Amino acid sequence: MRRIAVGIEYDGSHYSGWQVQHGAPSLQATLEDALARVADAPVALICAGRTDAGVHARAQVGHFDTAAVRATRAWLLGANTYLPGDVSVSWVRGVPGHFHARYSALARTYRYLILNRASRSALSHRRALLVHQRLDEAAMAQGAQWLHGEHDFSAFRAAECQARSPVRALHALTVRRAGDWIAIDVTANAFLHHMVRNIVGLLLAIGLGKAPPERAQARLASRARTPGEPTAAAHGLYLWRVHYPAAFGLPADSAMIGTPSFDAPSRIGP
Repeated sequence: MRRIAVGIEYDGSHYSGWQVQHGAPSLQATLEDALARVADAPVALICAGRTDAGVHARAQVGHFDTAAVRATRAWLLGANTYLPGDVSVSWVRGVPGHFHARYSALARTYRYLILNRASRSALSHRRALLVHQRLDEAAMAQGAQWLHGEHDFSAFRAAECQARSPVRALHALTVRRAGDWIAIDVTANAFLHHMVRNIVGLLLAIGLGKAPPERAQARLASRARTPGEPTAAAHGLYLWRVHYPAAFGLPADSAMIGTPSFDAPSRIGP
């Protein structure tokens, strides 16, 4: 058996999320079906992060084991032949048997995109949150500083979250504006269910002047989800990057179109 790693991009608008669900379209089932057709055998695909319904991915990573012998190009082109237009495999690599898409990851980065202007955008429909009122990104960034580091993030987890521990190490949380666009980037060793969207909900309240930046400190210390700011909509959220040890030799970025106004080189781990 060989272990294969794949980079995956998708628009999650029309899917129930990553995980297979009875009677609803999922990204896992869509990708497994396409890869199985190339392998001519069933494929079980494990991903780095199980995104929710409506959430997108710029650089999801998955792995599967197979006895099928195919060239890398055959896996890549074959899978994309059978995938719908809103899902694609961007790269394929053979990896050692101890590689695991989820457990080998050092950290994950999510990006939340906000269009902050009066008029809606046809091109960002279902791909960014539209906020009409001017956001104070400096206040949002000030509030974000309280969340850096290792904390109990119970105040930012969904009620249905099944994680054994609410403690997470948040490596970075930035708020940056480029014209009418605001990007909130969050990097952590792992995330609780709805953690990023609940953080964004808090920062939006701060940016709209409904709460002071210090609210972030108070929310974190409370360790209670309720009462809390509304969870931000799913359609602005992207799994932006999964960080792995360099020894695996995986591509650091699978994006076809970059965003140089926001992005800067980053590295986590050895």
